[in-house]
Amino acid sequence: MPSPHPRRWLILGVLCLSLLVVVIDNMVLNIAIPSLIRDLGASAAEIQWIIDSYILVFAGLLLTAGSLSDRHGRRRGLVFGLVLFGGASVLATLCQTPGQLIAVRGLMGVGAAFLMPGTLSILTTVFDESERKKAIAIWSSVLMLGALGGPTVGGLLLQHFWWGAVFLMNIPIAVLGVIAALAVIPESRGPATRPDPLGALLSTVGMAALVWGVIASADAGWSAPRTVAGFAVAVVALTAFGLWERRVAEPMLPISLFRDRNFGGASLSIVLLSFSAGGVMLALTQYLQFVLGYGPMRAGLAFIPMLLTVTAFNGIGVVADKRLGTRVAIATGLLLMAAGFAVLASIGPADGYLKLVTALVVIGAGSGTAGPAAYGTLLAALPPERVGVGSAVNDTVQQVGAALSVAVLGSVLTAAYSSALPADVTGPARRSIGDALNAAAATGDGRLADLARTAFVEALSTTAWVGVAGGVAAAVVAATMLRTRPAPVDPAPVEPVAGGVALTGVPRAGDLPDRRE
Repeated sequence: MPSPHPRRWLILGVLCLSLLVVVIDNMVLNIAIPSLIRDLGASAAEIQWIIDSYILVFAGLLLTAGSLSDRHGRRRGLVFGLVLFGGASVLATLCQTPGQLIAVRGLMGVGAAFLMPGTLSILTTVFDESERKKAIAIWSSVLMLGALGGPTVGGLLLQHFWWGAVFLMNIPIAVLGVIAALAVIPESRGPATRPDPLGALLSTVGMAALVWGVIASADAGWSAPRTVAGFAVAVVALTAFGLWERRVAEPMLPISLFRDRNFGGASLSIVLLSFSAGGVMLALTQYLQFVLGYGPMRAGLAFIPMLLTVTAFNGIGVVADKRLGTRVAIATGLLLMAAGFAVLASIGPADGYLKLVTALVVIGAGSGTAGPAAYGTLLAALPPERVGVGSAVNDTVQQVGAALSVAVLGSVLTAAYSSALPADVTGPARRSIGDALNAAAATGDGRLADLARTAFVEALSTTAWVGVAGGVAAAVVAATMLRTRPAPVDPAPVEPVAGGVALTGVPRAGDLPDRRE
């Protein structure tokens, strides 16, 4: 049997370090939302844009970035993403207005678009089928531990410094990631192909327009001209992208990938999962701080049980995948997540942290069980020459699901909150719980504060039911679409040679032939 890459576990450590910068930033940003409302004067719509400007750019550029990495070098794309993300983090600390922060978050999205596909595609090239899901489980566990420490350190910074200090954490991680990537990770590329600029343009415009339309619907309504225009542009651009990719000789994204039941089923399951989870988790950070009265650091610590459960169940998910099959592992995990959202939906105004932590633990168990099997199945379905852009599809479906989640579920949360308030509550207090509590603090109106907290808990419950529906739907997709694959042929061996890494043998589907830079 050919020997795998001799430095694969060290390379996995570098990939985890590189991706930590994105995970920590997103977790800390959720904890910082109340601080942004207070210190920057950000409205609920601006908070959504601070989050969604990043997702809009990220989702729009992922396919293009993955394709460029396949063509010009995956390590090069990873390093470029780290440099850009770290530099944008420096700029974020200097922002004085919500508009400036929205623009900088968009720049961070460009960096992340190159960074994230690189980590998964490189992982795919250095681990064979027998070890890949184990590697993904470790990758996920390390990221969860990073997400565990990020909010804690971020909360500590928020208690003692201004909100911009949370972005400072990204900078040393990005620097270490660049150094380690250049020192440890071998360069790899796909076969030389012609650029597909029209495909890149259409995918970027289409994905950005889709996210724009959803965000506009939450702010202006589904029938507003800018909402309709966004969806219209998305339909035209994405349809044109699909047609073009089918006829061009060397497409950026082969549409035939989606004919593979495992690739399509895993992608759709991840979309539904991301959609059901993203908006609910955003609401929970506000619940902890505005309803339960937690400070930023304590709110970050409140997620520890869920993150530890995800880490523990990643290993269980790998075992379940091997013994029971991918379909059972993914569907079981997704149903567990749906059950956790059901517990969350049952939270009442008088309930405290105990019921919340029960929901978080069940959600974490489901995520840990389903994650390695879902991502491993998607990656295993990729052809060898498309690992980068295929990994970008994985990231794209997650980010589209997250963007739709924040926009749609954010709209549901806002509408449910407003409708739960009595008619005599008017003005900014009807827009968000943060505005209501600020108004109550300014006027000493304790009744308004109580009404706002009760209304928000009811709105959280309504939003959590969407999470239940999404989890069940994703489980049905996994159970009906996924198929067991025959045992794969071993990948090409990776052997150390003087001055670099050389590959011998013939690669199998799912493993990319590295070549020296």
